[in-house]
Amino acid sequence: MKKIINKLLVNHSLIYKLFLYIATIILVVYLFPKGGQFKFEFQKGKPWQYENYYAPFDFSIKKSNQEIEEEKQQIKETSKQFFEYNEEVVLNVKKNVSEKILAYLSTANLSNQYQNRLIKKADEILNEIYEFGYLDPLSEEKVEKVEITLRKGNEINDIQPTKLFKSTQISEFLNSKFGKMPYSTEEKSVISIISNELKPNVTFDDIFTQKAYEENLNKISYTKGLVAEKERIIFKGDIVEGEKLAKLNSLKSEFDSQVWSKSNSNWIVLGYSLLVALSFLMLLLFLRKYRLDIFENNNKVTFIFFNMILVILLITLIVKYDAKFIYVAPIVILPLVLKAFFDSRLGLFAHTLTVLLLGFIVPNSFEFVFLQIIAGIVTILTISELYKRANLFLSVLQITFVYFIAYFAFSVIQEGNAQNFNWEKLTYFAMNGAATLFVLPLIYIFEKLFGLVSDESLKELSNTNSKLLRELAEKAPGTFQHSLQVANLAEACANEIHANSMLVRTGALYHDIGKMDNPMYFTENQATNVNPHNELTPTDSAKIIIDHIIKGVQMAKKNHIPDRIIDFIRTHHGTTLVYYFFKKEEMSGNIFAESNFHYPGPIPFSKETAILMMCDSVEAASKSIKAPSAKAFDDLVEKIVNKQMEDGQFMNADITFKELQTIKKVLKKKLKNIYHLRIEYPE
Repeated sequence: MKKIINKLLVNHSLIYKLFLYIATIILVVYLFPKGGQFKFEFQKGKPWQYENYYAPFDFSIKKSNQEIEEEKQQIKETSKQFFEYNEEVVLNVKKNVSEKILAYLSTANLSNQYQNRLIKKADEILNEIYEFGYLDPLSEEKVEKVEITLRKGNEINDIQPTKLFKSTQISEFLNSKFGKMPYSTEEKSVISIISNELKPNVTFDDIFTQKAYEENLNKISYTKGLVAEKERIIFKGDIVEGEKLAKLNSLKSEFDSQVWSKSNSNWIVLGYSLLVALSFLMLLLFLRKYRLDIFENNNKVTFIFFNMILVILLITLIVKYDAKFIYVAPIVILPLVLKAFFDSRLGLFAHTLTVLLLGFIVPNSFEFVFLQIIAGIVTILTISELYKRANLFLSVLQITFVYFIAYFAFSVIQEGNAQNFNWEKLTYFAMNGAATLFVLPLIYIFEKLFGLVSDESLKELSNTNSKLLRELAEKAPGTFQHSLQVANLAEACANEIHANSMLVRTGALYHDIGKMDNPMYFTENQATNVNPHNELTPTDSAKIIIDHIIKGVQMAKKNHIPDRIIDFIRTHHGTTLVYYFFKKEEMSGNIFAESNFHYPGPIPFSKETAILMMCDSVEAASKSIKAPSAKAFDDLVEKIVNKQMEDGQFMNADITFKELQTIKKVLKKKLKNIYHLRIEYPE
């Protein structure tokens, strides 16, 4: 049991990766659609590249979205508008008008014949107004058709809206019914009474209209024919268009939405699992072969898997909501984020694998995969320094432009012309570009969640006004100046061999912060001829010199400096000797342990840490040259770098001989520029 536990502890990193690998496969397969997949790829306007194809089963030919939308629009245009006729309002108006006219006439000294004529005239007016009805002013704007349906109790009649009285017509109509002006006092009174008592009795019936519209919509047939089993669908070489395209799309839809039996479903899940497992295995193998430092860091592997799952989850949710919005999703954020934390090659590799997996989820997968891979390549090629905001904006503009061009090309190929180009998609691509700008705050969030360092953070850390560097400048000004010189040399070397110049510059600025603890024990900070090492034994002096590594690491951790920068503090002397004090102890004749004079290491394990070791040693040694000359600098650089190579300091640094020669040339050139002779000015 103890052996098993020990074995598990020894291999805990590999076990974690296996667990992460299996969990990722399960999650991704869970997100995938569980229907079948049509095994043939086809495009509108392209020849059918397979053998003659016959229907594997009976299925209906589905109408295209355009045809369905046209039918819906036609129904909307032809659907009836219902208006309700209120009989109760009419009865109340007639009663009120009759009572008020009689009350008025009872006080007037008029003949019975004249009174009867006025009463009869009022009845005629009301009957004519309410024959079809008086339309409510609020309902007037609802009239959209040349013919409407008037619902009067259980009776329904189709009439023209012009037959309904409107509020603007009442006054003129009443006046026209009493002949020519001037009217008598009695006629004016009757007109006034009718005008005051009239009430609209026809209103728009929104509920009934909507119900009728929905009933008509429900009657729409989404199919336009039937294909029988073994019926020929398309010959080899036929152009995929018209009815053939409709049949193929319908059959593909049947496969995608078919309810599979449990046994079939299990086989589909198995197929998906194998493909997803293969994809993520390729990623792990890539990391194992080309990015070993990332592979051995479980936090970084988790981060990469997490980002890929996040993209797959995003696209899955969009497809379930409405697949037409898939191009709004800023998928190129994935290579941007991975490039910000790692490198371009890894970013593009992970992006390509993710897009290939998304091909199982999205409709029209070939178009989607092509567009997204091209966009990913453009992203990697155009983004050079993410921490420069202008670079990000320019890159997003170029990515969006490439989306436009690629989609336009696909549209022209499929439609055969540019007339049916879907301009709405351009809006989606523009939204995609805008969403891509969210990468900067996202990088900041990932830094906090996963403890990683991006170029944006390096930019902030390399600011010499930061707390720790300002403290270094105050306590150990000589060391600060040395760090600045080393940073400039290291940055120049990194640029020349295409290493991460921002990373090595930041590491160089912090590599000697441990000297703040005992600044006067380091020659660059000794303003006088007093050397405190004269009072110490070589072993004690060596210990103080070596301790600046340990104290530097402690200070960096205390000030929350990222591990990526702490690596430079730990490795900038590797496992070399504190040569001066070692030789001094050796010459004393005392017995001593050589290990007391070795830096603790580790040796550099990246190009950037190797560059810092060379630049730090060369810059420090250059101060000891009493008669600066081109040859002296050439000999110095060759001697120091060759000695470090002989000591095996670059064994783990993944740096080539060609790159070492390039770094030597840069160092020689820079030292000559720094120490060049000036003309002597006359006194």
